[in-house]
Amino acid sequence: MWHGDYFFLLRNLILKDFRTRYRNMSLGVFWSLVNPIVMMIVMTFVFTKIFHNPTPKFPVHVLCGLIPFTFFSQTWVSGTTSVVDNASLIKRVPVPREALPIANVLGSSIHLFIQVGLLLLVALAFRTGINWYWLWLPALLVAELVFVCGCALVCGALNVYIRDMRYVVESACTVLFWLVPIFYDISFVPAKYAEIYQYNPIAALVLALRNVLLDARAPRAPLLLKLFFVSFAMLAFGGFAFRRLRRGFYDYL
Repeated sequence: MWHGDYFFLLRNLILKDFRTRYRNMSLGVFWSLVNPIVMMIVMTFVFTKIFHNPTPKFPVHVLCGLIPFTFFSQTWVSGTTSVVDNASLIKRVPVPREALPIANVLGSSIHLFIQVGLLLLVALAFRTGINWYWLWLPALLVAELVFVCGCALVCGALNVYIRDMRYVVESACTVLFWLVPIFYDISFVPAKYAEIYQYNPIAALVLALRNVLLDARAPRAPLLLKLFFVSFAMLAFGGFAFRRLRRGFYDYL
């Protein structure tokens, strides 16, 4: 049962993750902005000057894909190793084991929100304009956090027993990079596959962000239903799987 002491622990785990990541770095938290900016510039050059992609406002278009996918892939990997990385804490303190992957995801979310701020600045620079549909952004980001928490719970528990899980997750992220419409538009995907794409919460999130920021309209209801249903279903499955697998943690850690 979670109570005040455990929430205090969760908060401190989040702060520890954040401080450790940027310790002794001259630019500190601004490193969160370097990678998306560099990738945006490179992809814009490659796909507009070399491949002549006709997509308008391509920098905004590509950032709508890069930022959620980068957060997902990096946090999924770190969440997968979170339990094993904190083996000494698990053995010394009777904490809810679920707090470790969840704290990892929530700690990384700080970087996500910073990068979303960059996305909004770039969108304004390309004169997309502020509209009421921006109010959808918090709900869309929460859906991603929920989905990643589910993935981190499942793979974090499995990694205790199968120490190769990190490499499986990294390989899956490499494949998913091409199956999420990051640098291409969903209109390029054949109709028979486009519907399947939307059951991938990261792809659905990218499409929803483009609806809000580039099309100035609310995401379609079927897209939102798929996004939230799969995200919360993944969290429920992750919680169930973690509870079943945590019984043997102490023996394997």
